[in-house]
Amino acid sequence: MPLALYALAIGGFGIGLTEFVIMGLLPEVGADFGVTPTVAGYLISGYALAVAVGGVGLTALLNRVDRKRALLLLMVLFIAGNLTSALAPTYEVMLAGRVLAALCHGAFFGIGAVLAAGLVPVHRKAAAISIMFAGLTTATVLGVPFGTFLGQAFGWRSTFWAITVIGVVAFAGIAALVPATKTAATSAVPAARGATSATEAAPSASAPSLRTELSAFRSTQVWFSLVATVLGFGGMFGGFTYIAFTLTEVSGFAATAVPWLLVLFGVGLFAGNIVGGRAADRNLGRTLLVLFALLTLVLSGFALVAHLKWAALVALLLMGFVGFATVPGLQMRIMDFAAKAPTLASGANIAAFNVGNALGAWAGGLGLAAGLGYTSPLWAGALITLVGLAVIAVAVRLRGGEYARPAPEPVQVL
Repeated sequence: MPLALYALAIGGFGIGLTEFVIMGLLPEVGADFGVTPTVAGYLISGYALAVAVGGVGLTALLNRVDRKRALLLLMVLFIAGNLTSALAPTYEVMLAGRVLAALCHGAFFGIGAVLAAGLVPVHRKAAAISIMFAGLTTATVLGVPFGTFLGQAFGWRSTFWAITVIGVVAFAGIAALVPATKTAATSAVPAARGATSATEAAPSASAPSLRTELSAFRSTQVWFSLVATVLGFGGMFGGFTYIAFTLTEVSGFAATAVPWLLVLFGVGLFAGNIVGGRAADRNLGRTLLVLFALLTLVLSGFALVAHLKWAALVALLLMGFVGFATVPGLQMRIMDFAAKAPTLASGANIAAFNVGNALGAWAGGLGLAAGLGYTSPLWAGALITLVGLAVIAVAVRLRGGEYARPAPEPVQVL
């Protein structure tokens, strides 16, 4: 795989760390600024909302910009946001820093996924995307526990200083390793690295206009993909949002064990992301159908066996594995059906992941509020995923079964 994919993964690691590490530091941050836990929680919900806005808005604004340059601009935004958080004198400034960093989240993964897919042959596109998203999963497995420890040991601001440094490293990696892309088909094209002549590097087509990018949303299959993303991720997060309560109140684990149990969940995420990407490259439609069905079964099974510690551990690992194995395929599917103008649709799908997070948290909370017990969020997640399975099944059926994967336009290396 090209080294450029690993530079993108470093950026994804920093972004994932920014999104999730605040959960472990919320008590310290709230106490420092003298705000209630509910108000401190806006640092999480505000981030998620900004991700959804930036995933579509910034992607549209950067549509005509060379993808490498766009990613560098987004990393500057990321660095500025985390630097603001590290220096924030008030809660309001801290919230502004969180929002600023979040704006780059959706656009980075949306644009980065399109660029990553264009760096490899068509049969390895989903695997390439999974490498970029591996940075996000690594942040969950290793970054969040380490960031929480760092913040508790040296103050929460030290964590955001560390994330700022990661942003600088990612910027340097993207600048050095990610190839620039030509957006004008009529300009002269130098030979690509490794090519023996300029004729081996054919020029790419001009970048689609915003109107062309928006036209992708006329496709029914694009909307099927967006809805499937919301439901698939919503189902997993329906169970995951309240998993600490399930593990302590139903499984009987001590509260101090929860962070380490979440590492187990993160290991599942990391492995599922890689395996799901490879499977999606072989047969995208079938992979998504199988994974949605398995996720429904895993969530249901978890609810049934949560009272058994050993079974809860197995179910937690499987929930992470199957839940995140869907991500490369879901991202690849929308890019396939918006192949002539994939960038904005890709960014919209990243926003859909975050809408799914909110949907899952809301649905799981309904069960708890109704007094249905601490396994009710898992049942809610299973129901959401079951609806997602029906959506995927209808989408594949309308296409007459598995569909042919369109070849991407080549990325021009300068």
